[in-house]
Amino acid sequence: MYVAVKGGEAAILATHDLVAEARRGDPAVPEISVAQIREQQALACARVMNEGSLYDQDLAALALKQSQGDVIEAAFLMRAYRTTLPRFGSSEPLDTAAMAIRRRVSATYKDLPGGQVLGPTYDYTHRLFDFALMDEGGEAAPRSAPTPLDATMPRVPDILGAEGLMEAEEPPEGDPRPFDLTRDPVSFPADRDVRLQSMARGDEGFLLGLGYSVQRGFGGTHPFVGEVRVGEVAVEFVPEELGFAVDLGDVTLTECQMVNQFQGSKEVPPQFTRGYGLVFGHSERKAMSMSLVDRALKARDFGEATNYPAQQDEFVLYHADNVEAAGFVEHLKLPHYVDFQGELELIRRIRREREERLAREQGAKEPDTMPEAAE
Repeated sequence: MYVAVKGGEAAILATHDLVAEARRGDPAVPEISVAQIREQQALACARVMNEGSLYDQDLAALALKQSQGDVIEAAFLMRAYRTTLPRFGSSEPLDTAAMAIRRRVSATYKDLPGGQVLGPTYDYTHRLFDFALMDEGGEAAPRSAPTPLDATMPRVPDILGAEGLMEAEEPPEGDPRPFDLTRDPVSFPADRDVRLQSMARGDEGFLLGLGYSVQRGFGGTHPFVGEVRVGEVAVEFVPEELGFAVDLGDVTLTECQMVNQFQGSKEVPPQFTRGYGLVFGHSERKAMSMSLVDRALKARDFGEATNYPAQQDEFVLYHADNVEAAGFVEHLKLPHYVDFQGELELIRRIRREREERLAREQGAKEPDTMPEAAE
């Protein structure tokens, strides 16, 4: 339990005013609007929606504005708001095969049904500053109309699966309702639905580091991007009083399926295996990292050794949540006066006892210097 020091309430209220002042910045500079953040900082909003575990572009933009661009603080705001929302049901499973695609690339096939669709990406930019962006007040360029794409773009793992070269993924017997880690405690070893949920709202940087580690020898995989696709998917809900699906609208999603080799076993022939990532918004780095770690966490399912962090579900799931991690780290800033005083007194006592012991030992080692009596 933390007890505020004398005068703490007044100081805390004053910090609220200082935060508002710091957030606003120079009053001579026009204030940024939530709509501007939503439309012009969409990638940051996508990260907040993922780690905040709530799809709402306006709230993600508001959270970024309120937190001065601190993504973890913004995700914390989203999580806190999410807990106040009533849950009236679950949507139907999303059909990403029917995604209205605006970006779709594969590193495994050059020519594939539907073709490569580069879409908006920084992959081919030179990473040089565009100082023209510093000009303000210029006329906005008109938005280009979306290009009609082939409605049937089979996913690459499905193409491999048709040849029997990709591991088959079937729902568990009875197709049970997925676990909800926001309502029930997680136990280990965790099933895949729990792992995917945790990673979908996990910290992008943490998952990126783990995904990088499995490629550097701490996991022993050589992955290929089977496919990354970005686009809009319809969300459908079946009200009890109607008994049929109602279209609630579209959400922007990024899906990645990573293809990995598997040497086979006595029961399973050599084949490709997959890692899967599905996240809100245009978030390719997050989806790819998630798919790399997903495949690493399937090591036990294939009888592979689990020697590295990315292969251990307890390590990954307990440390991927940046809101929980940030809270645990940042609570160290709060008063720990009593704890520290206890440790301070302990160190003083140990040092005092050590000095007394050394003094006794030194005294025991000193030779007798008394002169002998004269004859």
